[in-house]
Amino acid sequence: MSEVPYYKEIWVEIDGERLARYQRLFEWNPASSVLYEPADIQQGHVVADFGCGPGHTAIEMCNWVGPHGAIHAMDINAAFVTQARENVKRVGLGDRVTVHQSDGCQLPLKDGSLDRLTTRNTLIYVDEPSSTIEEFRRVLRHGGKVHAIEGDWPMMVAEPVPTDRWQALVSAASHACRTPDIGRKLTGYLSRLGFRDISLQVITRPDMEGRLLPMIKDMAGYARDSGVMGGEEIDAILAALERALESGTYLALAPQFVVTASR
Repeated sequence: MSEVPYYKEIWVEIDGERLARYQRLFEWNPASSVLYEPADIQQGHVVADFGCGPGHTAIEMCNWVGPHGAIHAMDINAAFVTQARENVKRVGLGDRVTVHQSDGCQLPLKDGSLDRLTTRNTLIYVDEPSSTIEEFRRVLRHGGKVHAIEGDWPMMVAEPVPTDRWQALVSAASHACRTPDIGRKLTGYLSRLGFRDISLQVITRPDMEGRLLPMIKDMAGYARDSGVMGGEEIDAILAALERALESGTYLALAPQFVVTASR
């Protein structure tokens, strides 16, 4: 039996500290609404959120689909599935949100059962993006929409880290993703797999307050695990960013590719 690849292992097995941090980090932020507007989720829709984490976005989507709509929330991690079910139950939405465990190889839904399928920063980790997107197409009804929000690690920027050192860190960390440059590839995947009316926005919110530092620290951990980059060099990059944040010279950018396409 082959070993679970690193990019999947880090989401299948999440330690308690990371799990608690993600519970807070993945709370719904109204600023995220702009990322979901092109999905055009309406009252009465049946929607799936693939890569739901602890379920906060799925809960927010219940407000969008109303009492006659329904949400399917899916994640690869068993603890996230448990958290999502608990969070859904806590807010009294257990009859409108169904939580599933799925890695995207085969979605636990019938053909043509969805009006919308959303996913955010999850396709970057799946084994075969084309196969998972084919599954998205299968479960969408004719005229339904897939809405994907994904990053592109090589396009990230962190100032004042020298460009070559930052690129080295990203490269060393990229074994944590199956497809680290998934953002730029999304429209191609969707076109080849028969989707139509494909739209693309690239959205980035400049970070000057340290909002992206937890993500960068996770990337530093992945780089450390790779053994490709020395620990002292990684520590020096993180220290430089912390100093820059204190002195007001810090800047980070993480572009989000927002792609919507019709079945």
